Parts: sequence; C-alpha cells; structure tokens
Amino acid sequence: MAFLRALSVVMIFTFLSSCHSQQSSTVCGTSALNSRIVGGQDGRTGSWPWQASLHKFGSHFCGGSLINSEWVLTAAHCFSSSRTGNLDVYLGRQNQQGPNPNQVSRKVIKILRHPNYIGSTNNNDLCLLKLSSPVTFTNYIRPVCLAAPGSTFYTGTTSWVTGWGTISSGGVPLPSPQPLQEVSVPVVGNRKCNCNYGNTISGNMICAGLAVGGKDSCQGDSGGPMVNKLGTRWIQSGIVSFGKSCALANYPGVYTRVSQYQNWINSQITSDPPGYVTFSSSGTDSDISVTCKI
Repeated sequence: MAFLRALSVVMIFTFLSSCHSQQSSTVCGTSALNSRIVGGQDGRTGSWPWQASLHKFGSHFCGGSLINSEWVLTAAHCFSSSRTGNLDVYLGRQNQQGPNPNQVSRKVIKILRHPNYIGSTNNNDLCLLKLSSPVTFTNYIRPVCLAAPGSTFYTGTTSWVTGWGTISSGGVPLPSPQPLQEVSVPVVGNRKCNCNYGNTISGNMICAGLAVGGKDSCQGDSGGPMVNKLGTRWIQSGIVSFGKSCALANYPGVYTRVSQYQNWINSQITSDPPGYVTFSSSGTDSDISVTCKI
C-alpha cells in the first residue's frame, strides 16, 4: 500500500537584506548559508531558505517551498478543501520547538490544487498557496528555482530532500527541538520505479531513494521540495508525494515532477513569475535499458 506523506495533525522576526526588491528569478535557488527525514541529518540554519512549514491549528502537517515572494508550492493531497482558515505558513524556520529568530509567518488567502489532481493515483499532486502578503528575501528566506520543461534527471542523480516529518513509518516524531532534516537520495528512473510499484508511476512523477532503503522522506514531509544543485543554484525537481511505507528497500520515494508544470504554475501567478532553470543530466540514461524481473 502506498502512503501519502502528510500528517493530519502532528504532535517573528526577519533579518532584512538587499534582496527585497529583486525579482524571484534573479535570486532563486541561491543559498548564502549552504555550502531527519528517515536516515537524514540536521540541516544547518539557513541552508534551505525556501523551505516552508505549513501549520493547521498550530501544528505542522506538511512542507512546501517558496517560489516567489508570495507563493508557496506544495502537494495537493495536503488539502482536502480550499478553506484557508486556521492555516499558517512559516518561512525561515529551523526548529518546530523553541525560538526561531529568522522566521516570518503568513496566513494563506488562496489554495489552488491542480485541476487534474487524482487522489487515487496521486497524479498531478501539486498545489499553490498564495500568502496574505509578500515576504522579504533574506539569507534565511529565498525562493527556489523550478526545473524547466525538458529537464532530465538520470538514474543516480544526487538529490536532496528536506522536511520535519516523522523519522520512521508510523509516526515516530523528530526529537526536540525538532530541527529541519536533510537527506541525500539518488534519482531512480521511472522504468525501474515502475518495476517496484507495479506500473503506477506516470511521467508526471519522479522517484528517488536507495535500493537498500534507509533514507527517505516520510509522513509530514509531504509537499516539501526535492532539489538538485546546478552550478551555484538549487533547482526543485520534485514535490514529496507518496511511497510504500518509508525507507523500505526497493521502494523509493515518489515525487511530483516539477518540470511538467511550468504552464500551469505561470497561468496562476500573474506577476513576478518563478525562476525556471533547465537541469540536464550528463552521460546516458541507464533507465532506458531496464526491464522488470518476473
């Protein structure tokens, strides 16, 4: 059984910078301070400045990524309705408990799930949240770049996933102060991933994980970003969507493939569009020759 990676309900100040007036596309994917998900480690403060924490009734339930000064990208399955009450977005947050001197919070005034999202198959699992007011970009709060159409992520491409989700399937929470976790996982080609999941992985999805398991996103990480580094910029390739339990051998995590959605995202965001960057893997794609073992 595949598990969505949201939690129903689990368990301010800003550092001003000169980034305030810059367009999102010019600063996206830059992390001035970056040189546990399952099997992960604590992320350094400010390493992932686009990471968002979504709260409902005061508790974290999903992740997201800042893509310009007033829009956050997340997963559609995190929301069963378009009602925005009791919903807060935190940016610049490091810990779920204790002080967060670099964070700001915003209410959500609009929830836009992809119109073709299908819950039974997890296809088109993405959603846009419009914030109540723009945020100022700082070293701790910056937008991520999005993978442009035509981007290629071959088998083995190093990816990073971040979030505050449980550290094992079934709900073991992060220990206090519940710091943001980071984990590195390699891309698994869609042919191979379909061998694992029984031909349910569409072209709108991208998989990542270790064949031996042990490292993965988990419940509560849903909606958060999977990113890949290109030069000095970080490009979001995926959105945490679902998986079979968490960190099981031969069952990589499944993510919404961001490069499929530039047209839809741009049709909803009418000013200061997100920055898009084409990520091109080098070499050849070994997934082309994959056949499933019977």
